[in-house]
Amino acid sequence: MASENFCQIPIPDNRKERCEQLRQKFLNKFGEEPAFFARAPGRVNLIGEHVDYCGYSVLPMAIEQDILMAVSPDDSGKLSFVNVDPNYDDFTGDVMQIRITKDDPQWYKYMLCGVLGVKENFCSLIVQGFKAVVSGTIPPSAGLSSSSALVCCAALAMLQANSWPMSKEKLCEICASCEHYIGTEGGGMDQAISLTASPGKAKHIEFNPLRTTDVQLPKNVAFVVSNSLAQMNKAATPYFNIRVVECRIAAQILAKSRPSLQWREIKRLGEVQSRLGFSLDAMLGLVESTLHKEPYSKAEVCKLLGISPEELAETSLSTNTRDVESFLLYQRATHVYSEAKRVLAFKSVCDSQPPDALEQLGRLMDESHASCRDMYECSHPDLDTLVELCKKNGAQGSRMTGAGWGGCAVSIVHSDRVDTLLAGVREQYYSASSDRAGKVASALFATVPGGGAAYYSV
Repeated sequence: MASENFCQIPIPDNRKERCEQLRQKFLNKFGEEPAFFARAPGRVNLIGEHVDYCGYSVLPMAIEQDILMAVSPDDSGKLSFVNVDPNYDDFTGDVMQIRITKDDPQWYKYMLCGVLGVKENFCSLIVQGFKAVVSGTIPPSAGLSSSSALVCCAALAMLQANSWPMSKEKLCEICASCEHYIGTEGGGMDQAISLTASPGKAKHIEFNPLRTTDVQLPKNVAFVVSNSLAQMNKAATPYFNIRVVECRIAAQILAKSRPSLQWREIKRLGEVQSRLGFSLDAMLGLVESTLHKEPYSKAEVCKLLGISPEELAETSLSTNTRDVESFLLYQRATHVYSEAKRVLAFKSVCDSQPPDALEQLGRLMDESHASCRDMYECSHPDLDTLVELCKKNGAQGSRMTGAGWGGCAVSIVHSDRVDTLLAGVREQYYSASSDRAGKVASALFATVPGGGAAYYSV
């Protein structure tokens, strides 16, 4: 990814009405005009689930749903955040005294992550705060990266409020790391696609170092996103971080089995492969020969690594996983290495555009969902039902997307069958439940690859 900075652009026609509404709310709240608007989109990951934090590439696209902020610098150093959704409390604080607690992950804490991440990169004695009125159209806790979009948008606002220059590449790295302040040990996919997406294209995103490549999807395909409406906040529960830890321990035990590797230096499954110089197929073979399918107890992990439980907590566990007593390592590693293969296969199909591209991509997405459901155990019964209904109503392939345990499915479908798919899923999943029926307008939609983050001039 070439080094590139953000610049202000005119407000696009499709966002003028929303920006005007934000401008009016800003004026009513703060008694002044905003200085600029900042925007960061959500994303849907087409394939490559739970592999970015293991060091492997992913293939997401940005969606039109986004976080949009009206912003003005505050030279008093105050931070003032107002959400247009009355369900979310206002926040005020001091930019020089930011404290982010990991309990109760309120919406504004994600903004504070972005602000703090940027501020810590600049050793400046003079730091501006900012006022912001925030509007979000990304369904929360749906696996479409609403939280990371908040982080990215707040980071953009902080940069612009202080006239600090930063490349997109650098901001991707900062936003990926600063979300850890709130307790989420993710990779960098969500931030990278939100900040660097190109309209009309998906992205192949590689890590360490970060590299992004545009991917041209076949012309006859469309994507449909359907929200199961089962919600899981990954910062508020340990499930996500347990999977991160299981992958880390699996990597360390695989490394311990090879005399050439120092297991204490290993944190990711991808590092084991790169240091051994193995293919992904060879890594799957190593998993088969080294890890057993039965759960590993904490005592067994400690014995294999030759360490105490206290040392395990320091080398491998996160704060909210120190009480976990059982780990599934074979299943997690098998998912990661096989999913990494599927990402490369998906990109290869898009690059070569064979006549049966739609069928091949659909098959890869189906295999991905089966692996997420059975090997990584991060799906949800409602998601599994939704995936099957999408396929029954014309999707060529369908899979959960995002962290899982609820949230959304993404389906690939021939462009002339989109309406059939939408109608069938609306009737059979949403209309079948009174709780779901009233939410279908924002829960079910067709989408095309959207553009990435931007500043809009007032």
